[in-house]
Amino acid sequence: MDKKTEREFAARLVEEIRRMAERADHKLRFMEVCGTHTVAIFRSGIRQMLPESVELVSGPGCPVCVTPDDYMDKAIAYARRPDVIITTFGDMLKVPGSSSSLGEAKTDGADIRIVYSPMDSIRIAQENPEKRVVFLAVGFETTAPTAAATVLAAEQQGLDNLFLLSAQKLVPPVMEALLQDEEVHVDGFILPGHVSVVTGTGIYKPVVEKYHVPGVITGFEPIQILRALYRLVRQAVNHEARVENEYEDVVRTEGNPVSRRITDTVYEPVDTNWRGMGVVPLSGLRMRESYARFDIERVVPLPAGALPAPKKTACRCGDVLRGVVTPPACPLFGTACVPTHAVGPCMVSVEGVCAAWFKYGRGRFIYGK
Repeated sequence: MDKKTEREFAARLVEEIRRMAERADHKLRFMEVCGTHTVAIFRSGIRQMLPESVELVSGPGCPVCVTPDDYMDKAIAYARRPDVIITTFGDMLKVPGSSSSLGEAKTDGADIRIVYSPMDSIRIAQENPEKRVVFLAVGFETTAPTAAATVLAAEQQGLDNLFLLSAQKLVPPVMEALLQDEEVHVDGFILPGHVSVVTGTGIYKPVVEKYHVPGVITGFEPIQILRALYRLVRQAVNHEARVENEYEDVVRTEGNPVSRRITDTVYEPVDTNWRGMGVVPLSGLRMRESYARFDIERVVPLPAGALPAPKKTACRCGDVLRGVVTPPACPLFGTACVPTHAVGPCMVSVEGVCAAWFKYGRGRFIYGK
């Protein structure tokens, strides 16, 4: 499809969305629960293209953003131990804890190393047998298989100095938590593409059917997102609720059975804490008892009093992640909190809602409205 044809098709989709939305008895509100979708929507200016009868709101789709302060405090506490090497993705360095960050700990002398895959931690563990190497396993269903595969590889190689500090999260349980939140009002979900590649389409069905809220899986191109919105509006105005797949060339009904099997071998669901939402039942992953020797919290538990007291700030990242407010409603947004000096994780991560809003919030739709 050339640019001219694509532009015309986009215009027709938006007009059809507007026409259908006029049949609804209220303003339709849809949430994306994927950080990559958040960035794609902002970058393309889709919000500015849509009619006033349709609103898009960002949800808890950024794994760095939903990671609570207490996890960061634990990571920093382990990093400050002389016998520990922390391995992590680079975007975790600036995420604030209650009183510090990994970046500050690194400046103070902690051995913190940036890796591009959890598997890189195996080499570091082999090269440093006298140290405990701890990988910060933060992510959703997309990254959990790689973290699990790292544990299986360490087991196969007989490594006894490689550990994970896990904060893996699951999407369907947090969708349900959002729908149970009286402050959150959504008419449907733009479902995550990357997660669905691993999980398949069926994991969303129980939530969609229980709460009668439609969901559409889609890719990350503007046309794909607009097509997903078209499907969501159509379901909403017809009072339907089902899972549709706008990403069929990538997402299969069964997902990736190999990745799912690897994850299930190492991990089991557990109640876990989300920034802004508290503890959500069975929304996280913890290593099974048979792999507890790779869980740093169970092998080397932190002593009582090792973590700082929670610090209160005016940051409203938690409310932003629930879609209750948009970033400009936060008193720190764009003043005390900017990408170069972020107060909250929503401004730190490239997938964060605040970072996207700051960079693209006044953007124009790529098709030139």
